[in-house]
Amino acid sequence: MDTIAGSLDTCKPDSGDVVRPNGPVQSTPRTVFTDSSNATLGRHLAHRLVEIGVNDVFSVPGDFNLTLLDHLIAEPGLNLIGCCNELNAGYAADGYARSRGVGACVVTFTVGGLSVINAIAGAYSENLPLICIVGGPNSNDYGTNRILHHTIGLSDFRQELTCFEAVTCYQAVVNNLEDAHEQIDKAVSMALSESKPVYISISCNLAATPHPTFRSDPVPFSLSTKSSNRMSLEAAVEATVEFLNKAVKPVLVGGPKMRMAKASNALVELTDASGYPLAVMPAAKGLVPEDHPRFIGTYWGAVSSPFCAEIVESADAYIFVGPIFNDYASVGYSLLVKKEKAIIIQPDRVTVANGPTFGCVLMSDFMTQLAKRVKRNETAYENYHRIFLTQGKPLKSQPKEPLRVNTMFQHVQKMLSSETAVIAETGDSWFNCQKLKLPRGCGYEFQMQYGSIGWSVGATLGYAQAQPEKRVVAFIGDGSFQVTAQEVSTMLRNEQKSIIFLVNNGGYTIEVEIHDGPYNVIKNWNYTGFVDAIHNGEGKCWTTKVTCEEELVEAVTIASESKKDCLCFIEVILHKDDTSKELLEWGSRVSAANSRPPNQ
Repeated sequence: MDTIAGSLDTCKPDSGDVVRPNGPVQSTPRTVFTDSSNATLGRHLAHRLVEIGVNDVFSVPGDFNLTLLDHLIAEPGLNLIGCCNELNAGYAADGYARSRGVGACVVTFTVGGLSVINAIAGAYSENLPLICIVGGPNSNDYGTNRILHHTIGLSDFRQELTCFEAVTCYQAVVNNLEDAHEQIDKAVSMALSESKPVYISISCNLAATPHPTFRSDPVPFSLSTKSSNRMSLEAAVEATVEFLNKAVKPVLVGGPKMRMAKASNALVELTDASGYPLAVMPAAKGLVPEDHPRFIGTYWGAVSSPFCAEIVESADAYIFVGPIFNDYASVGYSLLVKKEKAIIIQPDRVTVANGPTFGCVLMSDFMTQLAKRVKRNETAYENYHRIFLTQGKPLKSQPKEPLRVNTMFQHVQKMLSSETAVIAETGDSWFNCQKLKLPRGCGYEFQMQYGSIGWSVGATLGYAQAQPEKRVVAFIGDGSFQVTAQEVSTMLRNEQKSIIFLVNNGGYTIEVEIHDGPYNVIKNWNYTGFVDAIHNGEGKCWTTKVTCEEELVEAVTIASESKKDCLCFIEVILHKDDTSKELLEWGSRVSAANSRPPNQ
């Protein structure tokens, strides 16, 4: 059994710093409201959302949340974004949280809550702070035998709450005003401190009801910052330094939990100090600058960036920072890494090979201290530099030759800058977008842990709303687009300027490469015609369909120049078997993992 040094219970917070995901909240003088109409629960919730950095809330109206929506709209710093359905509202809040550090959505009871829950589960899996607000039944209906609409026909109203308990870190059912203030503040603080979604249900008759606890402007929101146990931190650094100093060619690999630990800068600091080559796991792409001189690409087992896996898997010591080793990230459990060579740094603990685990050690603290002690070793990077060869380019296209996916992404690469962000949908876009070299400041998001098809449409809406100064470039397969396509309407309504590449290859290509069958073929749409119909002459929208390289070049030029103030929708026609080589390899390995026979 591993030795655990430093109990998590001994982690002591620093005192009373007022913080939010994007920096400190400035304290302001308290205001006492003589007009009791302002002293409401709805106003308090709206104020709290703005205070933590939420300026846009994604919603679908329903009779149980309408009064609450009135109060959210009345908050000067809050913008209500009406979505086409609850699932998309949740996906949009997910995308918003990735950019802003926290997101929020508002739906109605049960019929709305159970619709949004898939998006909330995805946010939970990806460690995103997301506040899911539900307009609940009248407070007088609790504890009675009344049967309400929008429910499953039982007088017990717990069905929705029971479902959310599995995918949120805290649940607040606000059906009285006495403790409403406390419940809301607790939920918001839990979302931020745990970096997970929370659930808040507010009875429909309470949002507008004045109460003395809301009479004053609320105390500025305060979160105590965590700190490492000093003795445990020192012991973890000492054990790690001893381990690394014996290694000949150590490497660093960043993982997706760096986001919740806010540890990207600390990893760069450690890379600079150590001289080790720096790779990232696929779900961590975009969390470290790819123009760093030690960056060697994505470590994804057999489908890694060229020469990256060879360097990582041949190392005699690897530091994994915030990894998630699921079947997709491990390419069907085929990674050639060994526990006895690995130092695993999680947000609050460090494990050194098969040796001890050190608890209450925060990721950033540990890497900052390790950077001061580590002995510089450039051997692994020199090996990478020695074996690296520039990869070949796609064959030159003949005039009007059908477009190939490799050719397409050559031109996409030229579009990227610090003023863009890439959203990649589940499917072959995962693999093609992984190969893009991100300029410094270029955002990058995809949902690898949950992998819900259709996520990217709502996430594009949310991310673009959170960062209007960036132009989102989204890559969405035709099968995924059919799940959530209507949210393009909301993008147009909110005057967004994203560029959507609709990759039309006739079906669920990623599923084809795992296990093919007739169920992977979908009905083809006239996708540009569909978006034109949604546009309906309202807002700025430009659509086009491309079948060859010449048409793609023209489309990219137009979208980047004369139509840069429009939502641009580019349907790209590709052959159904035109996929990245990485998907072919990955699909066969995942298929093998899925089809393992039962243990005897």
